[in-house]
This record gives sequence, structure tokens and C-alpha cells, in this order.
Amino acid sequence: MPELPEVETIARSLAPRVAGRRIAGVELLYRPLLRRGGRKGLEALRGRRVVRVRRRGKMLLVECEGGRTLVFHLKMTGQFLFAAEGSPRDKHIRLVVRFEDGRDELRFRDVRKFGFLLCLEGEPERACAELAALGPEPLEVGLPGFAAIIKARKGRVKSLLLDQRRIAGVGNIYADETLFGARVHPETPASSLGPEAVERLFRAMRRILAAAVEAGGSTLADSGYRDADGNAGGFQFDHKVYGRAGEPCLVCGTPIRMKRVGGRSSHFCPRCQRPPRRRAP
Repeated sequence: MPELPEVETIARSLAPRVAGRRIAGVELLYRPLLRRGGRKGLEALRGRRVVRVRRRGKMLLVECEGGRTLVFHLKMTGQFLFAAEGSPRDKHIRLVVRFEDGRDELRFRDVRKFGFLLCLEGEPERACAELAALGPEPLEVGLPGFAAIIKARKGRVKSLLLDQRRIAGVGNIYADETLFGARVHPETPASSLGPEAVERLFRAMRRILAAAVEAGGSTLADSGYRDADGNAGGFQFDHKVYGRAGEPCLVCGTPIRMKRVGGRSSHFCPRCQRPPRRRAP
């Protein structure tokens, strides 16, 4: 958390407020946040205009003139907010971007300090191994490409959906919701899915992610997620299984279960999502 819908929503809310503005300076308040580029890289941003803001996977890119890019990974609790220059900053503010027009400043806040920042020079996808390793975007890949990814993996389908090298941007929330929408158990071996199940999975993934983006993402109690304008998401009210362990399935009434799959909590309906058949010894 945040996942694709949340980071996409943040990018869309940031873009109109920072694109075209020139950076007056970048103040790093928590040194471990910056993993690449150093203070000289941040200083090189002074006077450069922000060209665009975009998302790739779960990462947010702020691209500036002269081939300089700030790449943020928000991890669990990363947030962006705008505030008046000189106004009080709380203890969780890790980075501040000031602009030459002085209208306001952009602050990066991270309570748990898991987020990180890369300051890159050059084409981001070439300069950054984390970006270069990402798989295709789930809202851009076609059914044949998605089917090839599924068939190439023998591991459990839930783990595959979370593997950013295979599909970029899907996390625990939307993997669980996708699997429920496709009526696929999270422990099902990916390569065992037939063409019909693969297509159900593909269409459920696209439908749910698109709906979550439209709703502004999911704001959960433990994440505090907000977009850059301070707005909470609304898709949490449409969750069918995630976070609903013990509650009745909205389709059949069976209590939703939660178990660990590949080290991650997985929510599913044991009736709507039948477990895979065990092979005879």
C-alpha cells in the first residue's frame, strides 16, 4: 500500500499543481530516504521546470527539464501534501520541494519511513534498475500477453500477481479482489489455469483496477492514504473480500477466510473460489 490505483490517483492530483513550475530547491530532512543521486543530484534540480508527473508500477516519477527525474516509492505510508512556505512541519515530513513562484511547497511525509527516493539523470527506465525490472502495466497488457505470463509460471497465482517483474502495480488488496472477481483460489498453480479462467482473471483485473482508479483508490485505517489534495479514496467500500475475514461473502453468504499465501495475507471465499485439487501421491 499504496498500489497502482492509489499511486495513479496521486500522480493525477500532483500533475496539474506542479507541472510547469520551476524548482527553487529541495530540502532533504531524512537522509536515508534518498537512495541514489546524493545531495548534488537534488541541488542540480534548482531552477529546472517540472515537465510531467507519471506513474510506473507502484512508483511515482516527477520528470524535470534536463533529463532529471525524482522517483518515489511510497511503500506503506508515503504521502504528498501541499503547504504554505514557512508553515509548521510535523515530525514525519521527510522531504520538501520549494518552487520559484512561492505559492506553496510540496512535502513528502512518511510515518513509518519505509519509502525511498531516487534522483536520476537520463532516461528513467534506463537509469533505474528498479524501473527496468518491472513487468507490463496491467491496464495496458493485452490478453495474449497476460496469458503468456500466467502460463509461464508454475507457482501460485496469488504470488504471480504480486510479482512486480511479471505484472507491475498490483498489490495485496487488488490481487485478492481480482482473484475473487475471477472465482480463482489464491493457491491455484498459475500454469494450471485453463483459457477461460485466464480470461476471467484478465478481465477481472482490468475491471477492478479501473474502478479503483475511478474511485480514487482505497483508504484503509492503517495506511492513512490521501491524494495530494488531501482527499481519501472510496474503493474500500467496494471491497468484496480484502479486510473482510469472518464476514459473509456478498455472493453466497459463506464467511470470508484469511490465510497466508507466499507470506502474504490472502482473503477469499472458500465456496466461490474452490481450492485447487490435490494430486494423488
